[in-house]
Amino acid sequence: MAKPKRRYVCQACGSVATRWQGQCADCGEWNTLAEDAPQTVFSQKHDLSGGGRAIAFEPLDAPSERLIRRATGLAEFDRALGGGLVPGSAILMGGDPGIGKSTLLLQTAAAIARSGGEAVYVSGEEATGQVRLRAERMGLADAPIRLAAATSVRDILTTLGTMAPPALLVIDSIQTMYSDQIEGAPGTVSQVRGCAFELIRYAKETGAALVLVGHVTKDGSIAGPRVLEHMVDVVMSFEGERSHQYRILRSLKNRFGPVDEIGVFAMEGAGLKEVGNPSLLFLSGREQPLAGSAVFPAMEGTRPVLVEVQALIVRLASGATPRRAVVGWDTGRMAMLLAVLEARCGLSFSSAEVYLNVAGGYRLTDPAADLAVAAALVSALADKPLRAQAVWFGEVSLAGEIRPVAHGAIRLREAAKLGFDQAFGPADAPGGAAPSRYSGLAMLPNLVDRIMGGA
Repeated sequence: MAKPKRRYVCQACGSVATRWQGQCADCGEWNTLAEDAPQTVFSQKHDLSGGGRAIAFEPLDAPSERLIRRATGLAEFDRALGGGLVPGSAILMGGDPGIGKSTLLLQTAAAIARSGGEAVYVSGEEATGQVRLRAERMGLADAPIRLAAATSVRDILTTLGTMAPPALLVIDSIQTMYSDQIEGAPGTVSQVRGCAFELIRYAKETGAALVLVGHVTKDGSIAGPRVLEHMVDVVMSFEGERSHQYRILRSLKNRFGPVDEIGVFAMEGAGLKEVGNPSLLFLSGREQPLAGSAVFPAMEGTRPVLVEVQALIVRLASGATPRRAVVGWDTGRMAMLLAVLEARCGLSFSSAEVYLNVAGGYRLTDPAADLAVAAALVSALADKPLRAQAVWFGEVSLAGEIRPVAHGAIRLREAAKLGFDQAFGPADAPGGAAPSRYSGLAMLPNLVDRIMGGA
């Protein structure tokens, strides 16, 4: 019989090494390699062709009980979820520290408990007294929430087994949970994966909606193994700058609804308040037309949101190295757009500093923002304000073409609703254009001529 080979697994990233070493070669962490159980011969221990029980296959159209979504009590949360909580679903919610994840989930648990549902809130980071203090500040102290401070998954599941399955189970956070059957400290790859598996299995078997709060790394991704995002049904990101009032709940993965849906909240003294019309939030303070400001109708899932794109051009003395600073948009895409403006339109940005900002701390990922960014850059360069009641949208190619984008009619209807009576976009006008005037632009030089001539 062959001698079993030793292997060492990094507890931080999960990589495997054939010998022990002080530093992991993949993630660079120190003293994280731990010896794994010896591997036996595969043919002897991993023959799964017999010894199991037969499973019953069912037709796809077999009659079954229809799952009814449960409202969370927060319309913006329901929108991001795709219509509410699905019984038996597992939701992973990540976000920066202090952004308001626990506040949002405490408000949700209180709303469900007050409506007659059973809500269980298990905190692994705060004592029950600390959670009560926050609930009193938010006016939720009278909500009949079952509250506990625990970190042992065995204790949590044992307790839940003695009661009826709750409508909502909140675990805050999964990185603080541990299983006594798995070696390693809480937060390690094996512990996070094992604890999440047991909690998700409980949710699937009982029909309870499970929400796991996840820590994030410094680059914004959810900490722990990537497999955690594959195990859950919904992955949500709670975004926003703590210096700004607004918060955005974004759906990144949703097995029961559309992805990229958002819910918008405003952080106030008594907790999070829903923002029904986020366009008014991101467009506030535009009383005076200024050069370098353009309005872009963005799409977040099925919701149109109007945001303001601001640009500033600063001329430098000869020989100085110019800066390029972007807040709320992709830096590489702005560099590409500047190159297209120089190569196709003859504009010079090489001797100037370029600053770009999306107002309100909003983050744009929509490629249709190219035209609005280009309009803001040209307006700032020429020091000519754009028309205040106009919106700009369209994708710009490397050849300088302005290409059509999706949901053009929805963008225009939202703009008309907020009083914008003119739109600039691709040459092919979207069907059902709502603004009274729509100006199609085929090439980027047409945009420059419009602005220089007073658009």
